[in-house]
Amino acid sequence: MSLAARLEILGLSSVEEQLNHPTVVGIAEGTLPEPVFRSWLEQDYLFLLDYVRVFARLAWQAPQAHLGDLVDLAHATYHEELSLHRSLAAEFGADLDGATKGAPCAAYTAFLLDSAASYGAGLAALYPCMWGYSTLGARLAQHPPAEPRYRRWVDTYADPGFAALTRRCAQMIDESGVDPARAEELFREGLRHELAFWDVPLNPSGH
Repeated sequence: MSLAARLEILGLSSVEEQLNHPTVVGIAEGTLPEPVFRSWLEQDYLFLLDYVRVFARLAWQAPQAHLGDLVDLAHATYHEELSLHRSLAAEFGADLDGATKGAPCAAYTAFLLDSAASYGAGLAALYPCMWGYSTLGARLAQHPPAEPRYRRWVDTYADPGFAALTRRCAQMIDESGVDPARAEELFREGLRHELAFWDVPLNPSGH
């Protein structure tokens, strides 16, 4: 079994926790209050800006075979995911330019940017986000919300193109030569940040 596949097995329980989180349940049912999603959207927008920087930092270190993969991941994040956020922001009245990082966002992005100082470690640290959202999207798409704005969010992460990017990231992890124990440690820490990030709208200090 590949390293990435082992990490995915380790992450399944976290995916279940996220699926049961009130914020995710609200998206899935199309009933999440608009102020909650607006707050989450602003935080995720700030997160994704740093996520692009993580990919860029890893691209600088990447072997030639995967330089294009990391450029593609940065491009997709900046031009596709962030475009979705800008579109939803207009519909939810989110202030993307005026938003500031809450504690969960600041902690998560600092962890990712620090981890990206080492190529294999950085890939393992970011994988909970890539794989986690692809898995969440696929699960939520089985019974998509009727509310069209939340449906668009689900469809973005359930898209086969996003799953393909995730598989490319898995291949990079498997070929990176990262120590498996270190990869598991970083992957688990990334999962903890992923779960905590859903609390942002529910925590007054997180906005």
